[in-house]
Amino acid sequence: MTQTFKNAFILFALIMPLLALNACQTGGGYKRSASVPSAPAQQNPSILGQPSSDALLGNNAAARQLENLPPVKVGILLPLSGQNKRLGDAMLKAAQMALFDIGHTNLELIPRDTKGTADGARTAAKSALDAGSQLILGPVFAASVRAAKPVANSARVNMIAFSTDWTLAGSNTYIMGFLPFDQVERVTQFAAQKGLRRIGVLSPETNYGRIVSDAFRTAAPRNNIAITHTVTFPPNTANLAPTVRNFARFDVREANGTLAQAPFDAVLMPVGSQEARSIGSLLTHYELPPRMVRRLGTGLMDEASLASEANLEGTWFAAPSPNSRKNFENRFISTYGIRAPRLSSLAFDATALAAVLAKRGLQTNGRPAFDKRSISNPNGFSGLDGIFRFRPNNTAERGLAILEFRRGQIVVIDEAPKTFQQSATLQQKPQPQY
Repeated sequence: MTQTFKNAFILFALIMPLLALNACQTGGGYKRSASVPSAPAQQNPSILGQPSSDALLGNNAAARQLENLPPVKVGILLPLSGQNKRLGDAMLKAAQMALFDIGHTNLELIPRDTKGTADGARTAAKSALDAGSQLILGPVFAASVRAAKPVANSARVNMIAFSTDWTLAGSNTYIMGFLPFDQVERVTQFAAQKGLRRIGVLSPETNYGRIVSDAFRTAAPRNNIAITHTVTFPPNTANLAPTVRNFARFDVREANGTLAQAPFDAVLMPVGSQEARSIGSLLTHYELPPRMVRRLGTGLMDEASLASEANLEGTWFAAPSPNSRKNFENRFISTYGIRAPRLSSLAFDATALAAVLAKRGLQTNGRPAFDKRSISNPNGFSGLDGIFRFRPNNTAERGLAILEFRRGQIVVIDEAPKTFQQSATLQQKPQPQY
């Protein structure tokens, strides 16, 4: 076989399963075609320390056993119309990729349009349940989750939402979004390991900003870090110059002739996008450039365009390793011609998780393992965004890498753990309270 033919065959194997989506006759769902081989998935979620999901279907007898059982129906609630239609469409494509990579012929994915609104989510949840959904994935936005939660709860069906609003976790609802607690703990530990001992906090007066500041106040003393001072500012402040000037203690330093001396080793700034650019630029303007004061962030910094900002050079933040999802992102582009939005990996991992739990449950007791005990397996799961598991309070705990902005790129400078047993700190840190 020539190398050219091999490459063509690999590309064909990756793309064909995605072109074979067949709408089911029951409620416009999607099933994995039994006649099309699944793409080789290098990042299949599996229960860690146990056989992989592929091994669960390692023989024809096991496959026939599943096919002879009633179909498993999983609803997925996404904004397939309205202003967030593009995001919803991309997340559905990602879920379909997971269905064909890891699913099986009697697993049916039932998409429903939330329209990006609370009323739409409520209606979508009811429709998915009326179609027989045994597990709900989504919705995306907090208001939608809040509206769909009681609908799923009344049907005694668990829901794995893509939101980052951890206050919605509990009862039947699991929050799979990227939460700041683990990010703050991870970057604080890393900063301490690298000798940073004095850190200031510049934070927006938002719920997110307050949670990050509170988490850092808890993590800092455990890591022998002193918080020099904390300054907050109203969200969407048009002119941050007076705030940053005060935070940088510019006037005092100038009066004392100590502009070359930084009042802290690093600044924790739980912001992203334009706010991150503005604060980075103003810190430099007030004589605290990146070479003097390290910028520390949260997952809000996980934005490729920020890496080219000179005043953010060297920024450290904790987030899932991009190396884990490169294969998925490349396949997404080659298949659909567009880049996968950052949240699309959540849809892939949630769908893959549903497939793994369904297979395991069907093989052990004839019904999908969508119960709390199975979803909250303490060994966790491994997906495109690395290892994750659900805490007793139903929020997602993740193993994170440390990333750095370096010459226009986001690079991994400290790899994420591969198992939750690998790092004792991941097991021993306190549970978030809210």
